[in-house]
Amino acid sequence: MKLTILGGGGFRVPLVYEAVATAATGLTVDEVALHDVDPVRLRTITAVIEGLAERLRAEGHGATLPRLTATADLREAVTGADFVFSAVRVGGAEARTVDERVALGLGLLGQETIGPGGLAYALRTIPVALEIARMVAEVAPSAWVINFTNPAGIVTEAMRTVLGDRAVGICDTPIGLVRRVGRLLDVDLVAGEREARIDYVGLNHLGWLRSVTVDGAERLPGLLADDAALEQIEEARLVGKDWVRADGALPNEYLFYYLHTDDAIARITASATTRGEFLAKQQGDFYLAAAEAAGTGADADAGRDAGAGPGSCCASPLQLWRETLHEREATYMAESRDEERRQEDIAGGGYQEVALRLMTALATGRSERMILDVGNSPAGGTGAPSERIVPDLPADAVIEVLCLVDGDGVHPQPVAPVELGRLGMMASLRAAERKILEAAMTGSREAAWQGFATHPLVSSPALGQELLEGYIAGHPQIAALLAEG
Repeated sequence: MKLTILGGGGFRVPLVYEAVATAATGLTVDEVALHDVDPVRLRTITAVIEGLAERLRAEGHGATLPRLTATADLREAVTGADFVFSAVRVGGAEARTVDERVALGLGLLGQETIGPGGLAYALRTIPVALEIARMVAEVAPSAWVINFTNPAGIVTEAMRTVLGDRAVGICDTPIGLVRRVGRLLDVDLVAGEREARIDYVGLNHLGWLRSVTVDGAERLPGLLADDAALEQIEEARLVGKDWVRADGALPNEYLFYYLHTDDAIARITASATTRGEFLAKQQGDFYLAAAEAAGTGADADAGRDAGAGPGSCCASPLQLWRETLHEREATYMAESRDEERRQEDIAGGGYQEVALRLMTALATGRSERMILDVGNSPAGGTGAPSERIVPDLPADAVIEVLCLVDGDGVHPQPVAPVELGRLGMMASLRAAERKILEAAMTGSREAAWQGFATHPLVSSPALGQELLEGYIAGHPQIAALLAEG
């Protein structure tokens, strides 16, 4: 079996390789093919994985280590793939800083996936995502594409226009929420122990856990009433325990940006750097140091017990990567917290676990339950309201819900009717994203303007126009896309 990772020079790619190599799931991956357009990043992550493979081999995983290949040629990378993980970042971390700063300069939220920054990210990413989808359809038509690229909902929706139901989006934030609740109830909600059932519904980074039943008994109201329990749930601490009690549901952590927008903007503005600027410097330092270390042939474990830092002469690419990863995870969404991130909140499994479980279920037929980004209605269906998971949203909208996955595919599970307030938030965001998708597919400046202007965190034609002009000036990809629109 061949797994292709697009954006193979990305910082988190070694986590995926390690998960595949050490999984005791009956899944056999013979080849992991990395693809990236940046040769330095590709070589660096290849060196990290080679060091990781040495460690895994020493720990007894040699028999399950996939062969590693790397290429800058998309056709070569995708040809013959059984699964394609798409984790591209068009423009790199530097482009993310433009997304953030243009919005912040207008007094708006500057964040990677939420608000106007997320729309700008999507606008320059969708043309590349469509190119990927067309290549997969041509040279690997039976492959499943698992989209990691943010904003996952709109990017997955674009890929579905070519690949239909074989394009699925994943995000680790909903499963992290479910795991935290499961720990409090002492039950594996993901595996469905003790007849556990959950109701989670939303769009990517805009969703709610509305029901948790165990052995037939509804347990969520009891958790919401318990201050001590809510203190153990990161999402409740972020948005406010009194709010989640009043709302009657546990939100995805990204609801912080919708419910506390002014606070989020103030915290980001007060910081010396945005998250994008922090990552651009951190990753720039890492790739430079790791490339130098790879050139010296440092051992995989060099400096591991000596506390070698990123500037150490004896640290290996693998050790440098591990140190940088720890800092990256510990500072995730730092602007939303008044304290350092708790270790139990970090240990959630991440994208790599969700992707591995999804791939294993599809390849082996072993049934799994997971929250995924999928079509509101099956591709190729009539799109009638009776076929939709959320009848009041368009059939082609990508929603985030619990799914059953097996050898026959991905099967979204029914949800209870969506309350008016939540439905309104979902519809408003989806309408703005739909205009951005139209702009990305047609080159229409007018559609792009409408998308920025109508986003619920903008709601201003004048600001929408300023955002559009700022992103055209800051992103050559967007400027080229909209040049004739």
